[in-house]
Amino acid sequence: MKNIISKKVQDMQPSGIRAFFDLVLGMKDVISLGVGEPDFVTPWQIREAGIYSLEKGFTSYTSNKGLYKLRLSISRYLKNRYNLDYSPEDEILITVGVSEALDLVLRTIINPQDKILIPSPSYVSYGPVTELAGGIPVYIDTKNEGFKLTPKILEKYIDKKAKAVILNYPANPTGISYTRKELNEINKVILKHELLCISDEIYADLTYDFEHTPFATLPGAKEKTVYLDGFSKSYAMTGWRVGFACGPKEIIAAMTKIHQYTIMCVPITSQMAASEALVSGRKSVEEMKREYKRRRELVVDRLNELGLDCIKPTGAFYVFVSIKNTGLNSLDFAQKLLKEQKVAVVPGTAFGVAFDDYIRISYASSYENLKEALNRIEAFLSEDIGYGMK
Repeated sequence: MKNIISKKVQDMQPSGIRAFFDLVLGMKDVISLGVGEPDFVTPWQIREAGIYSLEKGFTSYTSNKGLYKLRLSISRYLKNRYNLDYSPEDEILITVGVSEALDLVLRTIINPQDKILIPSPSYVSYGPVTELAGGIPVYIDTKNEGFKLTPKILEKYIDKKAKAVILNYPANPTGISYTRKELNEINKVILKHELLCISDEIYADLTYDFEHTPFATLPGAKEKTVYLDGFSKSYAMTGWRVGFACGPKEIIAAMTKIHQYTIMCVPITSQMAASEALVSGRKSVEEMKREYKRRRELVVDRLNELGLDCIKPTGAFYVFVSIKNTGLNSLDFAQKLLKEQKVAVVPGTAFGVAFDDYIRISYASSYENLKEALNRIEAFLSEDIGYGMK
């Protein structure tokens, strides 16, 4: 059978997150701080809109582009919130989460051996999806820059084969984000070299300490940006699988061609629910955001007390934690913590081979669960591996 499977797929490593969490399945009393999924249930009025759409008999296909009602709502939302103009007619495509949107844009723009620049640590799918599309992922190590892409380091990685930069902020796994000033400096480099920016802003609504700036709002950036966003994280709608891509109509049209042959359309029930989210979901988003911020303070303060250094995230719901002083690599740390204290975290190598001395902790778990998990981590450090406190 091996000869039947594509060599490209054979050579691809399974997701570092999913491979590790196969170990968690079936274990009792485990506190999971691993999977990046809100612990909140989708707000009721959004669920009700989905239920009501079924009761009214909305069970058909939609346009390949997605429900016009939803595209119009997205267009109005972006205009009102960010003064960002996208036509619902030909500049917005509804996708099966941001994951499909990313896959579509990469397959749309990549010719064989084109390079896609990816700040690292990075979300697990960026590199593999680039390779599946025939491109070459080029990882930019940002560890010495506080996990931020800078204009200087970006310049070093640009050559004639560089086609696009994937920029994810607030970022998974670090939770870092960028001010408008920082983004403007990056944009100048992108425009200078005529690159495309694929801007994954799925955590935009979960920005804590300053206003989120969409990359497409920067001077001259809109025509060189594909803006990706969705409903999974901010509206706690992971299982509904609704994302969207906005960009130049030529790129969106090309993405739609692939989408219509592979997916056809996002389920109409999910699209109806997403439409309601944009109408009445803001209050729920703000409530969840306040709780995530409260949890962030607990987790960061306690980890630093325990001697596990981490940069305070400015968005999303992740902390990227240095375990260098423990003497363990990331997989050993995660496996021992799971076995001995029943706390699940993600090894840093899931987000790049250079991050074997880091783990990712998600604080998308209840406040009480987080307190208990942190107590168990303290016990693990002091009792199980003899790691001294600061």
